[in-house]
This record gives sequence, structure tokens and C-alpha cells, in this order.
Amino acid sequence: MSGSPPKRNSSSQRHTIEVRPNPGEIIKAAELIDISGANELSLSARRLYNVLIDFAHGPEMAKEGQVWTVPLSELRGTHKGNERIQDSVLSLMRTVVTVHHVDGTVTENVHLLGWNKTDTKKGTFSFKLSAELAVLMQDSTIFGKLEIQTMTAFTTKYALALYEAIARRVRLDYVFHEDFTLDRFRDLLGVPDGKLTTFGNLNSRAIRPAVKEINALSAYSVKIIPQKKSRQVIGVRIGWWQKEPHEMAAVMTELSRHSAGRKARLAGTVETVAK
Repeated sequence: MSGSPPKRNSSSQRHTIEVRPNPGEIIKAAELIDISGANELSLSARRLYNVLIDFAHGPEMAKEGQVWTVPLSELRGTHKGNERIQDSVLSLMRTVVTVHHVDGTVTENVHLLGWNKTDTKKGTFSFKLSAELAVLMQDSTIFGKLEIQTMTAFTTKYALALYEAIARRVRLDYVFHEDFTLDRFRDLLGVPDGKLTTFGNLNSRAIRPAVKEINALSAYSVKIIPQKKSRQVIGVRIGWWQKEPHEMAAVMTELSRHSAGRKARLAGTVETVAK
């Protein structure tokens, strides 16, 4: 990431764990959005983690050793078909991410998920956040507000990751774009190592589909412009803005429609990724 750290707005001075989400929203700390190392997490694992974060949200989130118990029925909606919740849980436990502090001067390596227990007889899932993650939550003041209906409508993990990154930035004062090196942008999207190694493949397989879904299914519009040195793409500029009321009407109409046929419908929307 280049340039000075984004300027915080007045509402961001509240601690993240003190913010109450509106109905249908999830509050997610910036420390859990601007991370590196989550490249192997699937879309299902990312959705599951957001549900756990939402369930744990509040002052107790900063208490080391705190245990939360959530009904398994709350987690099944994050998976489809025969996908196993346990696979996503183990993936989250194995994942060590690098957390980038907002001021850009400190990074920390933490596990995303700590101890947990599944009780099929009681129909519950109990879990802890890692002790290090609990400490991070004590000082967090920057966060994104995620719309649950939008989050569950995405079909790629790249769309969800980019949506979270925009949601974390869209409320900043006088900041409407941000520049990323190509490596940092790949980290932000969660592109696995050795995959989509050329910008052409990254653009066609990850960026374009993500931008298309965000522009059709969220309250934000996003544009991504490649940054070049000579003829080589070395980074990207992400620009964002809030949708107008008439644009939101179209979003709500699409979200209310059945997901079957959505891919074909989105294929007719306007592309905003720079060629």
C-alpha cells in the first residue's frame, strides 16, 4: 500500500467492540479485513468466520479466554450442498494471518480461530478467538459494516474480500481511492500462491467477476485501474463511491430475486474494470 494512512472520520474514534450493528449488518474490525495469509480460505470458510465474528461482537470480544456458543443452525447457512462445516473450521484454525495495523508501522501474526467444540447432540458450536486476537480487538477503532444479504449473495471469495476492503474504507473522510502494489492487492483478495500469476488472468478470473458482483449486489460501486511502469502492471488503484437511491433500488431488486440465473443477468451489466 502506498501513500499516507487514510484519514479517520469522527465515527471511527469509537472502539470497534463498542459499535452496535444495525439489523442485517455485521461489524468487522479493519484488523480482520486488511490481512495477509488468508489465501487458502474458501468462500464458505470466510462466510463462516464472519458469522462467528458477528456472534462474538461486543465488549467480551476483547476478553482472553472468552467462550461463545452458537447454534449449529446459524452456521449451516454459510455452506451449500455437501460442504462440511468442520472442513471450514479446521481451515480457520490452521490459518495464521498477518495483521497490518492501521498506521502501517506494526504487523502481527495471529491464528484466526482458537479452541472450539461441536456438540451435535445439543446442536451447538462453541469457540474461542485466539488470545492474541482478543488483545488486538481491545484497541481497534476502524471497522467495516457488512450487509449480510449482500455478503451471502456473492459467489466468489474475491468478491467478498474486495467488498470487505471497500466497506472498511468507504466511510473515511475525503478518501475515495487507494493505491496498492500488485503483491499487496493479491494478498487482500486472497489469491493463492502460484495462481493467477499474470495480470491478465488475475483481471479476468478474479478482479472482473468481483467488481461485477459488488457493483450489482452492494451499496457501493468500485472501479479498479491498473498502475503501470513501462508496459508492466505493478499495482492497482481502487476507487469507490456510494450508490445513489435509484441505483440501490436496482440492487435490492436483484437481491430479492432467486440466485438461479443471476450469473446470466450480471453478464449484461456494465463493466467498470479498466481495460
